[in-house]
Amino acid sequence: MATYSYRAKKDPQNIIEGKVLAENEKEAIEKIIQSGYIPLQVEKEQEREQFKAVSAKVTAVGRIKSKEITIFSRQLASLIRSGVPFLSAISIISEQSLNPNMKKAISQIHSMVKDGASFSSTLENYPAAFSSLYISMVRTGENSGALPEVLLKIADYRSKQEEVITRFKMAMAYPILMVIVGIGTIIFMLTYVMPRLMGLYATFNQDLPIPTKILIAISNTLRTHGLWILIAISMLALILKRETKTPAGKLFLSAFKLRIPIFGSLLLKAELARFCRTLELLIKSGIPILKAINVAIPVLQNEVISRKLRQSYKELEQGGSLGSSLKNSKLIPLLMSNLIIVGEQSGKLHEALGEVAHTYEADTDEAISVMSSLLEPIMILFLGLIVGFLVVAMLLPVFEINVM
Repeated sequence: MATYSYRAKKDPQNIIEGKVLAENEKEAIEKIIQSGYIPLQVEKEQEREQFKAVSAKVTAVGRIKSKEITIFSRQLASLIRSGVPFLSAISIISEQSLNPNMKKAISQIHSMVKDGASFSSTLENYPAAFSSLYISMVRTGENSGALPEVLLKIADYRSKQEEVITRFKMAMAYPILMVIVGIGTIIFMLTYVMPRLMGLYATFNQDLPIPTKILIAISNTLRTHGLWILIAISMLALILKRETKTPAGKLFLSAFKLRIPIFGSLLLKAELARFCRTLELLIKSGIPILKAINVAIPVLQNEVISRKLRQSYKELEQGGSLGSSLKNSKLIPLLMSNLIIVGEQSGKLHEALGEVAHTYEADTDEAISVMSSLLEPIMILFLGLIVGFLVVAMLLPVFEINVM
């Protein structure tokens, strides 16, 4: 038996705290419900001591890719469902792993579990690889005896998220390549071709056209101060990178992204879809709503959205409604807040969250497809205009001589 601390709603206005003895978290939740309370947060008191005990056996590991964690989750679930003992399953996956960092982490996990630690507590030693979402779901799977099913849910969820990221990267790959090639072409023309034409222009006994004069000035500036310009740009980039890591910088950058036409709406829907899908997964796995929201918020990358959801979390913690809190915000679309309100009233919040996630994921996919289709011709047109201006400005004095 273990001791579980809990926070629960006694009635719509009052929240109580207490402790309950149970074999696992699922049983603890059932006991709280049988007492007439609605559980908001349930935590096992012994987990922190267990975490400290296993931490002493951990040594640092290098970078582990997200896809490797997804594969690990799916393989472990398949092996356990096939009847392979947990420790044997871990050993098999460790032997198959090609990444030495992943192999080292799995070997350490095997050693700690063999010594009596829970699987979820060992994962807390690798925060860069296993998020709080992952650990919370694994802990729920351990407590409910449904670890393979939970691992499969995690793998499916991660696969969908990775698929969205991959699709976005593929959509941006060609435009980025065009920008790099275009910038390289412009610099080559200004620093190599233009200086050679300037000797030819000196033989002309006439004033040069204004576009050509502008081009000569830019070319001279790049050749004489190009290194200092590069240093200044690099310093500015480093300063901006450092500032965006501060709380104020993150907030400013997040607000700026949301205000960008078209992209801001796409970003908002993508973030809300990720949050709703994560929260749906946690609630369906049996995690209390307050703990689920607390775990789901860190998956967001936009600080403005995160702050709004933290505010809603505090209102829910004080006995309020998640949907009503979101509805009072100008940031959150009414579709999301209204569906959540209906879900709360009907007791099917996870279904409402799934519907919101599905709607926004579809909108995001469509927007990415449209953006990738339009971005390529726009970039071609933009770079074509710049290169065309350079060519015309370079040849314009020659044309004027022929005319004369």
